[in-house]
Amino acid sequence: MTELLYGRNAVREALRAKRRTIKRLVVSNGVQETGIIAEIIKLAEQVGVPVQRVERQQLDKQLRDANHQGVMLETDEYPYVELEDCLAYAAERGEPPLLLLLDHLQDPQNIGTLLRTAEVVGVHGVAIPGRRAAEITPAVVNASSGATEHLRVVLVGNLAQTIATLQREGVWVVGLEDDEQAQDLDTADLNLPLALVVGAEGPGLARLVRERCDFLVRLPMAGQIASLNASVAGSITLYNAWRQRKKVAE
Repeated sequence: MTELLYGRNAVREALRAKRRTIKRLVVSNGVQETGIIAEIIKLAEQVGVPVQRVERQQLDKQLRDANHQGVMLETDEYPYVELEDCLAYAAERGEPPLLLLLDHLQDPQNIGTLLRTAEVVGVHGVAIPGRRAAEITPAVVNASSGATEHLRVVLVGNLAQTIATLQREGVWVVGLEDDEQAQDLDTADLNLPLALVVGAEGPGLARLVRERCDFLVRLPMAGQIASLNASVAGSITLYNAWRQRKKVAE
């Protein structure tokens, strides 16, 4: 199956990561071939990817008016991995696992934001349920600014079973939930072999997933709004976990 990636950062990172089979790069006529566009063309030429120039209207039509920024990359499907690959990667780096589990998030923008943060803080893997959730589509790749291309992402059939598997491997599973029993983020110890579970907008964590978590954390808030959006809250929590690890390492 062919996928059409779009957006300058997404296209550049797919070329840099070299994890997909790339068929061609398409550049819109009239786009200034300087800066990031020049870098994209150079990366494509270095790996022997054909570069085709077309009228912008052709890209608009093919990508259904997505904000393609004048570039499109024709590739194969996203290269998912297995859960054990993520744990092996952490072991190779000599680091306790740091994983992100997404509990039926559906909005590509929220998923993209979380995956961008995950890549920045060095998450070893991301697990996404294969049903009733947004998978790694071109829209998610674009929303993540191409961070997806550097991450190890697993499609799982049952998130609760995945949690049980991780716990058997010595990973603590922490759910992000505004719940009376949750620990405040600023006092929670996240310097652990850790999998953070972020729930969907609105319903939050599914009941069985919440019950399987070792403990819950929540973000303390001082304002009038009831809660933060999932991508913001998840990003803050991931960054906090990374900072705790970094402090101990120093």
